Amino acid sequence: MNRLSTRHWGARAIASVALALALIVAPVATGVAMAQDAAAEAPAADAPVMTDPAAPADAAVPAEAAPIEDATMAEVENPYGLKAMWEHGDFISKGTLFILVVMSMGTWYILFTKLWDQTKLFRQAKAVDRDFWKAPSLQEGLDKLERGNQFRSLIEKGLGAAQHHEGRLTDQIDAPEWIANNLQRESDTIQNRLQGGLAFLATVGSTAPFVGLFGTVWGIYHALIAIGVAGQASIDKVAGPVGEALIMTAIGLAVAVPAVLGYNWLVRRNKAAAFIVQNFTVDYGSYLVQSRAATARSH
Repeated sequence: MNRLSTRHWGARAIASVALALALIVAPVATGVAMAQDAAAEAPAADAPVMTDPAAPADAAVPAEAAPIEDATMAEVENPYGLKAMWEHGDFISKGTLFILVVMSMGTWYILFTKLWDQTKLFRQAKAVDRDFWKAPSLQEGLDKLERGNQFRSLIEKGLGAAQHHEGRLTDQIDAPEWIANNLQRESDTIQNRLQGGLAFLATVGSTAPFVGLFGTVWGIYHALIAIGVAGQASIDKVAGPVGEALIMTAIGLAVAVPAVLGYNWLVRRNKAAAFIVQNFTVDYGSYLVQSRAATARSH
């Protein structure tokens, strides 16, 4: 009896231990199997994503990564510029702007033409020093000068006065004085020709700022009218007329400054040209008087 009971309790103890081990090992085995299945289904984090080489390049790029075209900004027209002022301005604004444009065109035309005339006169003076004074005779020196040379006309005028000193009235004038007077008149003609247009530059330089100021006053007047009609001084009501006023002021200054600078520059160059012409007149007059006296003594 004791032996049977002992076997019975031993079998029960073995069965209990086996059941406990089964309960412990089964969840662990199940968890390991599930982890292995998940690892097999998910790709490795470090593995590169393989794409089909034959597929287009755009298909490999996500929709969010596709480049977005820059939207072009529509050009906004300036409502306060020169174009708007011409389109929306009245006849007084347009007339003022037209006057300033004419002043500017006349200024630049005179600047270029007078500069060309002065440069040509300086070049002709060098030709006189090189060809005329070094010639063996007066006629040969005169022939070496080109027809457009202003000193040539001065030489011909003096030569004519020295050779033709006759008449009932001119006989009362001494020959040296008659020659000097003719040469001086021709010299004054050359110098006056150089002075042509400078009065216009002086006028533009002194009046263009005031013409622009008139346009400024007219623009401010329009701004006050816009404020009175609107009943409030909003920026959209006064910006256009005030911009028109500022443009007129700027244009007036842009016209006046070149006129003043050009006038001063040309006057200084005219003084140098007048000095050259006057010196030649005196020297040539002295030559004619002495030549006439020598001819008279020889006869």
